[in-house]
Amino acid sequence: MSGLTHIDADGSARMVDVSAKNVTVREAVATGRISMSADAARAIADGLVKKGDVLAVARIAGIMAAKKTADLIPLCHPLPLSAVTVEFALDESGVTATATARIAAQTGVEMEAMTAVSVALLTIYDMAKAMDKAMVIGNVRLLSKTGGKSGDWRAEP
Repeated sequence: MSGLTHIDADGSARMVDVSAKNVTVREAVATGRISMSADAARAIADGLVKKGDVLAVARIAGIMAAKKTADLIPLCHPLPLSAVTVEFALDESGVTATATARIAAQTGVEMEAMTAVSVALLTIYDMAKAMDKAMVIGNVRLLSKTGGKSGDWRAEP
């Protein structure tokens, strides 16, 4: 079990001690998509969803979620994020969300970026579900990360 960073010598779960790691600027970018009917996508694009501006609310939800990642993922470190952005690309069959999280710290922000995307997409579902209960959320994944001991990483296209 010595290769598992979140397990101690007795096999119990533990938070990794990052105190000896160097503080570096780290960034992670994640993406995900919610597929929906053309009518629901058009209503979001035209601002006709009765609950309000779907993408504005989803952006705020994603940012708030990134800041709460340690409350949701048991062994994540609480991090003082430097920046979080959530952007959307809307087309006739859904919305793609992309979140970027940045920090100068001793551990990375991959989970924060993926949490931001996930909650932003769930918020879109919540706000538009009266129009399309069959929406599908998927393909949430890390696109890239920079900084830290392990260096830079990019997903294969």
